[in-house]
Amino acid sequence: MKNFDTTLYFITDSTGFSEEEFLCRVEQALKGGVTLLQLREKNKTTREYISLAQKVHEITKRYNVPLIIDDRIDVAMAVDAEGVHLGQSDMPVDIARRILGKDKIIGATAKTVPQALEAYKNGADNLGVGAIYPTTTKVKTVITSVDTLKEIINAVPIPVNAIGGLNKDNMSVLKDTGIAGVCVVSAIMKAENPQKAAEEIKEKFLSFK
Repeated sequence: MKNFDTTLYFITDSTGFSEEEFLCRVEQALKGGVTLLQLREKNKTTREYISLAQKVHEITKRYNVPLIIDDRIDVAMAVDAEGVHLGQSDMPVDIARRILGKDKIIGATAKTVPQALEAYKNGADNLGVGAIYPTTTKVKTVITSVDTLKEIINAVPIPVNAIGGLNKDNMSVLKDTGIAGVCVVSAIMKAENPQKAAEEIKEKFLSFK
């Protein structure tokens, strides 16, 4: 198994930030203890995505944190990122594994036990499960039940990470689930102090992991 840690899995969102501010926030988050960083860009051209990924990769290397590219295997290969994360509508995991080889990290999204088992069987190294909470509102409605989360964790031997509206104040729902890590976007990306936010989230998660 590859050497990576999903304890604090930071997924970026550059929306509304200048490139300089975005890169500054990425570095602050890494200083705060991020263990895995996923660059997610839905609206950039391929050239723009590669350019930004190269700059982010320079930063993540300094902190010895793997860079995961969201969706785009071509971008991951172009910058020699440590891995990719694939959603249910992206390239199938087994094909991605064939292209990338055995040494790259491949994560997959799973919302059900059958999806999780399929991803594992096809060569996924870790899973993202959620959304635990809505990501566009503050209504704390569980979308992926904790029971389903536990079922997935018990069904596969690879790290399972929770995603969706999670922050230091609402993560207690993950206690005693056996979850490997927590995926965070806005709670770090939009924080007044990304480094402090990362530190607090990681500390809270480790307190009940």
